[in-house]
Amino acid sequence: MKRKLLVLTIAAALVISIFAGYSEVIMAEDNLEKSLEVANYIFENFKASDGYPLVSPGEPRDIPDRPDNPREDYPEEDPLHWWDLEFAGWDIDKVNMPESPADGAIGKEVVLIRAGDHPYWTSYVEGFEKVAEAYDMDLHIFNSNWNMDLQAQQTQQAINMNPDMIIFAPVDATAATRQLRQINNAGIPVIASNTLVDREAMQYVLSWTGPDDFGQFRTLAREFADELGKEDGYAIVRHMPGASPFFARTFGPITELKDYAPDMELLAKDSSGLEAEPSMQLVSDWLSRFGDDLQGLILAGDGPTLTGTIEALEADGREDVVVVAAGNSGTGMEAIQEGQVFALTYQTAEGDGAIALQTAADWFNGKDIDPVVYLPREIITADNVDDFMPPQW
Repeated sequence: MKRKLLVLTIAAALVISIFAGYSEVIMAEDNLEKSLEVANYIFENFKASDGYPLVSPGEPRDIPDRPDNPREDYPEEDPLHWWDLEFAGWDIDKVNMPESPADGAIGKEVVLIRAGDHPYWTSYVEGFEKVAEAYDMDLHIFNSNWNMDLQAQQTQQAINMNPDMIIFAPVDATAATRQLRQINNAGIPVIASNTLVDREAMQYVLSWTGPDDFGQFRTLAREFADELGKEDGYAIVRHMPGASPFFARTFGPITELKDYAPDMELLAKDSSGLEAEPSMQLVSDWLSRFGDDLQGLILAGDGPTLTGTIEALEADGREDVVVVAAGNSGTGMEAIQEGQVFALTYQTAEGDGAIALQTAADWFNGKDIDPVVYLPREIITADNVDDFMPPQW
């Protein structure tokens, strides 16, 4: 009798186990089907606050062959020197890449480690959260406050949480390699976002998503040069040191102008920390030092950096200086309308956050994802600025 009961118990347990496994398969298939429906709905219906699609991948770049030793064999003024940053993520073997569960994105736990505070990042998070809400994801957001040590601590904290995915926006392009390697070694899928990491770091990420800073600033530099008649002196107000825009928004235009407008002269380049008062002081100093030889300014940002620059130009009575900048905040677009700025790059902040998480969702859904996913590339001038209103930030 006892033996019969034992057999029946084992059989019942086996039936329950099989049924549970079958239920998990059904649930996974149901999650995947619903997740794919959500993805289609997002692509077709979700809009950023400026009316443009929230998730809209840009066109890929033409990728030149990589030199054997780009940084050693080419000077900084040569575009090939920057190959490992400009084209990081392309043509590289990945390490320890996890396989997609292909069971849908709904309900996944995701950690976002963002670089710091800035109005742009407020909009980034808004776009990120719109996508997260659509998939009913369990979301955790860390703010590194532009501090590499804090970001390292938050990376370890995120690893200890063992989420389904980490989205990582680095404070420093080089220092990020260690954090991304740690995440990769822990077996947690990771996507890098917003600012580029170097070539070595790209081995450890499923994908990188964000603005094509080098490509945008190469196009912006040509517009800038044409407005100046491909001559005269210019200066560059740089981004935060260490982050990829510090290099891309400096050496993108420098290397482009060397070829496109060789008669133009770079007079100065320096960072003002993306703050208004230091930007005003920096530009005021340049205006005093270079006088009328300074005819153009390239700015790494169109927020406080632009505010300080305009104050300096107005105080010096200079209305002849051609100003271009990374954009596109309300400050920058209003400055275009008022004739204070010639051109901006279009960089959708909400789309930046959204495309990172949608790329993660695509991976959860079992789709092949590109190693690099760019945002759309556009240049804003007085001719089209109204099309990009209202501003996202």
